[in-house]
This record gives sequence, structure tokens and C-alpha cells, in this order.
Amino acid sequence: MTDPLLLPGPTGEDNQLVYEPSGVCVCISPWNFPLAIFIGQIAAALATGNAVVAKPAEQTPLTAYRAVQLLHEAGIPTEVLALLPGDGELLGSRLLAHPALAGVVFTGSHDTAVIINRALAQRSGAIVPLVAETGGINAMVVDSTALPEQVVDDVITSAFQSAGQRCSAMRVLLVQNDIADTIVDMLAGAMAALTLGNPCCVETDIGPVIDGNAKQMIEDYIDQLGHIGKRLAITPETLSKLDGHFVRPQVWEVPNLDAVEREIFGPILHLIRYEKDDLPDILKQLKDKDFGLTLGIHSRIAGFADQIWEQRLVGNTYVNRDMVGAVVGVNPFGGHGRSGTGPKAGGPNYLLRFVTEHTLTNNITAMGGNAHLFSL
Repeated sequence: MTDPLLLPGPTGEDNQLVYEPSGVCVCISPWNFPLAIFIGQIAAALATGNAVVAKPAEQTPLTAYRAVQLLHEAGIPTEVLALLPGDGELLGSRLLAHPALAGVVFTGSHDTAVIINRALAQRSGAIVPLVAETGGINAMVVDSTALPEQVVDDVITSAFQSAGQRCSAMRVLLVQNDIADTIVDMLAGAMAALTLGNPCCVETDIGPVIDGNAKQMIEDYIDQLGHIGKRLAITPETLSKLDGHFVRPQVWEVPNLDAVEREIFGPILHLIRYEKDDLPDILKQLKDKDFGLTLGIHSRIAGFADQIWEQRLVGNTYVNRDMVGAVVGVNPFGGHGRSGTGPKAGGPNYLLRFVTEHTLTNNITAMGGNAHLFSL
């Protein structure tokens, strides 16, 4: 419990606010950041006085085991932090129904977040809060004043770094038609220089996707794209056979946002050309999807960027830079709408989601009045 926070109020009345831990928090983390997000969730819950049951992704139990082992060695009591690896569907149903549950922190897919939310809603008793951060159909808007070299560099980072396996990764590139051909030519050239391979090797630019199921899902989607779009660029084949589940980064031109119905968690970028007068309608379509975690804006006109930012299309907006820096701790990060519940992880309000609030109001005139006034 924290020291009471004295709140303003009328003389003759004393108002206090106290924060207390919620209780036992279940932290469910993803495979694509098996240490950073795993530790971040746990640290926030522990720092606010809660006990934690940590459920890592099924693909990364050993990383989670070693991390918890080190936390225990550092002094975190074993009765305060427990690791529970295993099948998500089986363990999730047990954990979400447990009567001791006081909060859930989740990072992963939107579909899984919906399942968790529905399971919590079916519980009797106290309403259990859910802190969720999922993915999105993340877009970058490029106008005709943007610097092409900077755009291409940030597109490569935003769309293809980590083989596109980031919730913040760019899925859609909206380019003003005036400079679209220039951007496409430069992007194709930059992609031709990318090297797929073992991430442990310094010469590697792009590693594999997580597993065979993920690769198959992406390849099936590429087959579907062949019926609605046109492939503009793809990284070259490697000279030797790669040991792993690799998908070559590629750019597909599609006619409009309707062609992008869901998030594809891999190195696939959709390019859409727009005319200046059509941009308001396109941004409205993007907002109506309510599924954007990150948004990039490239323009040398400050008013253009401000106009888009004021529409609050997504949870996190980046101007004239890449869209993935927040995930490695550069600034607060989190979604809204279909991309998460907020507030931002690492932001000033994040820890408040892990506590409960209690207030005390005391009519001190019943005990003789405001002693502070008498002492002035």
C-alpha cells in the first residue's frame, strides 16, 4: 500500500487516495519478444506489489525459464513469481477461471485477446481488468514532399525487420502517386541488397519466420494476393539452401484498403497509390478499420503531419522515422480499439492498471474544524 495521496477539497473536509496491489496477475507474453515483453509485464506487476503467474508463449519456454530463474536468484520470492509454461488453450481456460485472478496482461494476436476478454466476461464476482496489446493493419502515409531515401530506409526497417514479425510492423504503404514510381524503384533496389540467413551471422538482414505453420499461412496469403494485386519487388533467392522457415520479403500493389482485410504476421507489404484529393477518404477507411497500432507519416510539411495526427487514427504515430523503435524502449507504446486496451507500456499511466484505488473522505469539522487554518 502506498502512502495516502492528499486530494484537494473544501476546507473542513479531508480527502485521501490510496493505491493497493490488485492481487494475482496472469502475464501472457508472445514469442516474438520472448524476453523484453515477458520481463516488462512481470516487472510492472511486481513493482506495484502484485504476485505473478507468468505464461510464456509455447514456442519460447526455455527463454522464459532462464529469465524467471535469474529473477529468483536476484531476490524475487518464488511464492511471488511463478512460471507456468505449456499449451495456451489448456492453461488459459484454467487460469482465466481461477477465483484468485485479479488481472490479466496480454500481448499477442487480436483473436486471442478477444477470447481472453470473453472468458473474463463470463466470470462471476469481481470484474477482472485486461491490459492487452495486439497487432494492427499498420500504415505509413507518404506525400510528394517526402525525402525518398529516408522513406525507403524506414520502409525496409518498418516492414521487414524481424521478418515482419512485430505487432508494430508496417503492413500498408500509402504513397502519393506523384512520387510512387520513384519510391517503388528505390525500394526494389534496396530489397535486392537484403540477405536472408541465420540471424546469428552479421551479414544477415532477414531471418526466418517462427515456424512451419506461420510460413504456410504467409505463403497461402501470397497465393491469394496473386488474384488481386501485382508483385512489385521481392528479395532475391539465396545461393545456398537455408535451414529454417524463410519467407522472402516482398511488396505487392493492391487497389485499395479493402484488399487488406487482416494482419499478416510476416514480411509482406501492401502498396497503395493515392491522389492528393483522395487522401481524406483513405484515412477515413483506415480509421474505420479501428485496427492500427502504429502509423508512419513522411512529409516535409509540418501541417500535413499535424492534420493526420489530429485525427488520432492509431495508438502510436511516428513522423519522418521508422515505426518499430517504441518496441525496443525508445518511448511508451500501446494500442487502442482492436489493437489494444491501453495505456502505453512504459508510459506514465501504465502502472495504474495494476492497482486498485481507495478513497477516504473525513468531515473534520465534526472534530472541531480545520486545525491547519487555526495554526496559520
